[in-house]
Amino acid sequence: MCSGFAREQNEDAMKDVSERLESIVEATEPVLLKIGGLDNDKPLKPGGWSRKQVLGHLIDSASNNHQRFVRALLQPSLDFPAYDQEGCVRVEAVQNVDWKLLVSLWAAYNRYLAHVIAHIPESKLQTPCRIGAGKPVTLEFLARDYVVHLEHHLKQMALEKTS
Repeated sequence: MCSGFAREQNEDAMKDVSERLESIVEATEPVLLKIGGLDNDKPLKPGGWSRKQVLGHLIDSASNNHQRFVRALLQPSLDFPAYDQEGCVRVEAVQNVDWKLLVSLWAAYNRYLAHVIAHIPESKLQTPCRIGAGKPVTLEFLARDYVVHLEHHLKQMALEKTS
């Protein structure tokens, strides 16, 4: 039988990741909305993506990781296809989407992911997950890496201060 402390630890296994994600969204959403009138469709660097494309990529990342997290929670291991980020940004025509729609979708999806992450039980953290031809990683790694990836791209867009 679990003690109250052990049960509390199990429920909070991913609380730090969830809270970090929520904090990022709360701090970043107003900044994104404020820069709506800027040249968000111009490349951030020569040959690179625009802010719209980066934000579209982050929405794709949220979508892909949502499926990874949920499927890994429902089965003993996960085998998931690789992600064609360039192809997705291209076929989704992110450049033609209204900035406020992109921001709204990004923020809402990440708030929901924070909820999902907060409810990953400790017993599932070590679930092996293979993405494409990559080496297996754990579900815990995927969740933590998701937030690191998000922060990387926000820094790329010069929207988040480096810690």
